[in-house]
Amino acid sequence: MQARITNPALVLPDALQALQALNTSIEKDGVPYATHKLIQLRASQINGCSVCVDMHARELKKVGEKDERIFAVAAWRDTPYFNDAERAALALTEAVTRIADQADPVPDAIWNEAAKHYDKQALATLIVSIALINVWNRLNVSVRQMAGASWN
Repeated sequence: MQARITNPALVLPDALQALQALNTSIEKDGVPYATHKLIQLRASQINGCSVCVDMHARELKKVGEKDERIFAVAAWRDTPYFNDAERAALALTEAVTRIADQADPVPDAIWNEAAKHYDKQALATLIVSIALINVWNRLNVSVRQMAGASWN
């Protein structure tokens, strides 16, 4: 399979610059790097983005994450590999990614659990991070960008 067109963010350099600036803004907070990558991997699994699933699994591996954690992200609720803060971030990721699937897309129970582990700044960072990975997923999926393929 081949991508339909070049990734739209590369076609529109201002869009790429804006997405990169948004990414830079979320790297300056109290959310651990591995947590960012776990939520990016989980949202990408939900959205079927092969490019991002591949990329974020590799990034986790590169920083020393164990295979068990990487392989278990899709089934995080049923494994012992994630701490309570990571579980709260993963639940929030699923809710924000699947906003059309429920009448109350981000239930209070999910929000309140995340708020136990993350302060206002970190919650804002998580929400922006989740939104950003969903943008990247949609760009890649819509043009059928393939894992392992170049971005052009």
